Amino acid sequence: MKFVILDTETTGTKEEDRIIQLSFLITDENNEIEEIHDTLCKAPLPISCEAMAIHHITPEMIEKADVIHNTKPWERLNELNIPDNVMVIHNAKFDVEMLFKEDFENRMQIIDTFRCIKHLWPEGRHSLQINRYSLGLYKKEKEIAEKYNIEINAHNSLGDVIVLKLLLDHLLQEHTIEELIKLSKEPILYEKFYFGKYKFENIADVIEKDMGYIDYLLNNQEQELDFDVRYSINYYLQEVTPVYRFEVGKYKGLTPEEVANQGDFDYLRWAYHNMRMGKGLKEEIGKII
Repeated sequence: MKFVILDTETTGTKEEDRIIQLSFLITDENNEIEEIHDTLCKAPLPISCEAMAIHHITPEMIEKADVIHNTKPWERLNELNIPDNVMVIHNAKFDVEMLFKEDFENRMQIIDTFRCIKHLWPEGRHSLQINRYSLGLYKKEKEIAEKYNIEINAHNSLGDVIVLKLLLDHLLQEHTIEELIKLSKEPILYEKFYFGKYKFENIADVIEKDMGYIDYLLNNQEQELDFDVRYSINYYLQEVTPVYRFEVGKYKGLTPEEVANQGDFDYLRWAYHNMRMGKGLKEEIGKII
C-alpha cells in the first residue's frame, strides 16, 4: 500500500477550468516519503487573474510546459492508480473532478483530510493553511525542505502536499487508515447553517420558524445543494416538527392553523389555489380546507 498525497493548482475554479500544476508525494504505509513529483503543465485556456493571485503561476511560467498527459508525474500517477493505494487530498471533490477532466478515473481509496477534520473537529477551522499553524505543522517543514531540497510556499501545490503529509501524520497518531477512509465517505452532520440569511443559526431552529426557506433549499433547481447540508436538513426534519408559515400577504408570519383559528377559511382556499408557495405549506392548508 502506498499513500499518494496530492494537490493541484488550476486556471480557476469554474467548470471549464483545468490543471496547470500537479504535485504529489508517494509515501509508504508509515507515511515516509519515497518519491516527490511536481510539474507545471500547459492548459487549453487562460489562467484567471483570481487564480494567479492565489498560486502566483503566470502564463509565462507554463508557456513552454508540456500538456499534462506528456509529463512524467502524470505517467507515474496512472501507474499508482490501483485500489490497494490511498489518495490523500484536502477537499478531494475539487481535485478529483479536475483530474477527471484529464480522463483520469480514480481507482484508489481516498482520505479527504478536509472531510476528516470536519467530522473530528466540527467547531474548528478546516482550511489546510490554518491547520498548518494551529497544529504547529510548520515547525516540521524545514527538515523536509532541507532533506529534499524543496521550497514550501502556501498555495503552491508542492508546498501544500508537504503540509498535507504532516497533517496526515497528525491524524494517524489517533486514527487508523481505515477510520480516515470511512470518515471521508460518511456524510457530515452540520448543527448550524454556515451560509445564507440564517448563517450561524441552528438548522433545527430554522425548521421550526421558516420551513419556506427549508423547502426553497431542498427544491431549488437552479443551484445544487451541498450533499452534507441536504443530509443535515433531512436529519433534523426527522427530529423536529416543521412549522409552515405564510411568507407574504396579510397573514405573513402566521401558520395556516392560526389563520383558521381567526375564521378566515376563504383566504385559505384562495391562497391554496392562487398563491405561490412551497409544497409543505400547501399540504398544511390542504389538511384544513
